[in-house]
Amino acid sequence: MDRYKIIISYDGTLYAGWQVQKTGIAIQPLIQKALATILRSPTDLTGSGRTDAGVHALAQVAHFDAEHPITDLHKFLVSLNALLPIDIQVQEIHPVAPNFHARYQATGKIYYYHLGLSAVTNPFTRLYRTQIFGSFSVERLKKAIPHFLGTHDFTAFTHQAHKGTASHDPIRTMQRLDVIEEEEGIRLEFEADGFLYKMVRNIVGTLCDIAQGKMEAGQIPEIFALKDRKKAGTCAPPHGLFLVHVKY
Repeated sequence: MDRYKIIISYDGTLYAGWQVQKTGIAIQPLIQKALATILRSPTDLTGSGRTDAGVHALAQVAHFDAEHPITDLHKFLVSLNALLPIDIQVQEIHPVAPNFHARYQATGKIYYYHLGLSAVTNPFTRLYRTQIFGSFSVERLKKAIPHFLGTHDFTAFTHQAHKGTASHDPIRTMQRLDVIEEEEGIRLEFEADGFLYKMVRNIVGTLCDIAQGKMEAGQIPEIFALKDRKKAGTCAPPHGLFLVHVKY
């Protein structure tokens, strides 16, 4: 078996997330079906991690195995994309070592979250940023950021803390959380060694609550200590979130 790594971009607007779902169309099975058509055999695709319904990706990473070497990678890429919806496209394909694993060998991820702060919603970007109305202080938001940097137990900022990875390994190291000005708002850039379920969206929601005066930055250490999701802020909508890069 030969193993290949692919890098995928997708608009998550119409999809129920990355992984196979009981209801709704997911992204992973659509790519698996296209791979199986070209390779003429059932093909499992393993991603670097899940993205939720409505979340986008600029560079999701996944791997699959083929029974025979792919001799023309460019032709394979063109054929694969022709079988996929236009809002899901594979950007790159590379042969990798047989032991490469898209999920278990990832050492970190970068996510962006876009917030619109203009007085009027832009119809052309509304699906890719969360519009904020009313009072919003970027300075208040910035003062809260240092509380999230470094190594913490992020139980209070994940959904379903009793399930999956969060139930036995909720410790993560946030290496970077930057605020970047954009034409119609700001972009929050998150870089960490890993993220728990809905962790980014819950942090964004908490930061927005602070920026709108609903919470104080000084409450964050207590929220970490209590490990109670109900004490943190609201969960930000999915459509402003992008998986930008997976580190190996």
